[in-house]
Amino acid sequence: MSIMNTTTEPKPAQGTPAPSGSLDDLLALMARLRVDCPWDKKQTNHSLIPYAIEEAYELGEAVQSDDDEDIKGELGDVLLQVVFHCQMYAEQGRFDMSDVISTLQEKLVRRHPHVFEAETLKDDAAVKERWDEIKLEEQQAREARGKSKRRLDQVKAGSALMQAQDVQKQASKLGFDWEGIAGAVDKLDEEIAELKHELTNKPTAEVKANIREVEKELGDCMFALVNVARKLNLDAEAATLTCVHKFKSRFGYIEEQLAASGKRVEDSDISEMDALWEAAKQHERSA
Repeated sequence: MSIMNTTTEPKPAQGTPAPSGSLDDLLALMARLRVDCPWDKKQTNHSLIPYAIEEAYELGEAVQSDDDEDIKGELGDVLLQVVFHCQMYAEQGRFDMSDVISTLQEKLVRRHPHVFEAETLKDDAAVKERWDEIKLEEQQAREARGKSKRRLDQVKAGSALMQAQDVQKQASKLGFDWEGIAGAVDKLDEEIAELKHELTNKPTAEVKANIREVEKELGDCMFALVNVARKLNLDAEAATLTCVHKFKSRFGYIEEQLAASGKRVEDSDISEMDALWEAAKQHERSA
């Protein structure tokens, strides 16, 4: 049963609004930006998807840092994504912020019968079990509305690496997998060979003209590499983050060493930076 209200598009704020802590004022500010800011005006719900994902990750990092100012800022950035999307859907006459809040309130009450009804659950494990039962009931209701469920629909949204590993894990449970790691490694070699074929001995203009095919082959390589990680019981996301942190650390070492000699990265060249990169690796081993 729908609980949506009549969609009301927020009225744009006037003048220069001061911070008030009011959700209504925030919605009016967002409406103003959609009118007067060229960048905000050209955005769509689809164009904002990467920003929503990015802000969620940055919030996670802020919480890990335990810095109140950073956490407040990142929570605000996540809220901005919600407000931005709601504003655009309101402009389309589909729903508004009050509909989103009402839907959330209804879901929270529905999923906590042990709080709002007579039902009693003895511990958090029982709560989790009941939560899953309620989610199954919700899925059945979605199917009744024509939203059919396929076997891999249970894969949750997340980064590409997380989804790739989960998709493969679910497919493996259904018997769609290699028995050992050798098949996954062979598939990785096959995909890398296909990517090389798209890139090697071809003029840059031809590669760019065929960039969508290159993108597909690159995706196949990454998917195959995730498969290798899964077969080794390694987390592809964690492994990649380890590499990212290592790269940042080594590049930071390069900057520090250049600064010690009175230089900036922009004033250096690749040979000097490469030598310092190797020095950074030696520094890691001796640390």
